[in-house]
Amino acid sequence: MQHSLILRARGLTLLTLLALTGTTLARAASSFIGPLNTVTTLSSTVPSNGDVNPYGVAQVPVTKGDLVAGNFLISNFNNSSNVQGTGTTIVQISPSGDFSQFAQINPDRVFCPGGVGLTTALVALRSGLVIVGSLPTGDDGTISGPGCLIVLNDRGKVVDTITGNHINGPWDMTAVDDGSLVTLFVTNVLNGTVAACGNTVNRGTVVRLLLSDVGPRPFVLESTIIGSGFPERTDPAALVIGPTGVAFDPATGTLYIADSLNNRIAAIPNALFRFFSAGTGTTVSSDGSLNDPLGLTLAPNGNLIAANGDNGNLVEIDPSTHIQVATKLVDSSGSPPGSGALFGLLATPAGVYFVDDATNTFNLLH
Repeated sequence: MQHSLILRARGLTLLTLLALTGTTLARAASSFIGPLNTVTTLSSTVPSNGDVNPYGVAQVPVTKGDLVAGNFLISNFNNSSNVQGTGTTIVQISPSGDFSQFAQINPDRVFCPGGVGLTTALVALRSGLVIVGSLPTGDDGTISGPGCLIVLNDRGKVVDTITGNHINGPWDMTAVDDGSLVTLFVTNVLNGTVAACGNTVNRGTVVRLLLSDVGPRPFVLESTIIGSGFPERTDPAALVIGPTGVAFDPATGTLYIADSLNNRIAAIPNALFRFFSAGTGTTVSSDGSLNDPLGLTLAPNGNLIAANGDNGNLVEIDPSTHIQVATKLVDSSGSPPGSGALFGLLATPAGVYFVDDATNTFNLLH
């Protein structure tokens, strides 16, 4: 009976989403990023407390409270001392570069196992709620707990946290949102990772959460592991590496995942409706121009765009043909060039918006 009710609710969510998107996304053999050759820095991402290392990017869907429709939210993973897993701020930047601080989370006032260190897992919902992942570290920079999802209202105030429900090191996230029901897809990178002491373990997961997004706080209706067995490990430079970016295609019902350590993009079909794990999914694309894919987004033409963690390139992939159709260098700083610079990104008709960790900036490829 419970599964029947969830299926009905999820069916309404998908029907509403398809109506909003015109039922299908046009597939195109041509490249979205191919004609784009200019990178413009829109703004610094550093707030008044000095947090650095911008990770997550989400676009605000509606104007409510301090949120302005069309603006972007960016989460910071490091504090002013550049300690990973200690960032507590979310900033808001307009497409023209206007900057404001949306939230600063006090770890002492939030029930999040291990503390607060805001990750790439960041979504803004039509209700005005914002949900961000936390994968925290202690004073010595080592991972201190499984973390949580932190729920903020439209004024940037914490109203709830989501713990348990298969959440363990939430690393990235995307949402399917119809205004009353929300489905979150969350990648997790701490299942046995710390205990492995730097060795790779094949225990990374993708968790689907169904939320009732009515009222001041969401209610978790269902939690299911729909992807499992992804490689993950701790890393002295990146803190942890594992399944990262997620992008949902409403035209096919497929969830795509950046499987970083396997250097590939994976696909999980029927992501809204499945009640069992698809394992590590099927391979959409691997190797080639991919080099530690982290951030992942769906372009307006239906292609996927991955942000490489090791060389500053964006890679566009046609999921219907599995062909890597374009590669663009958007950061050449550092040694090797572009290493450690890219993470969260979002494609719109205006181009590709992305954070640059090397320069602590928010940028547009257009």
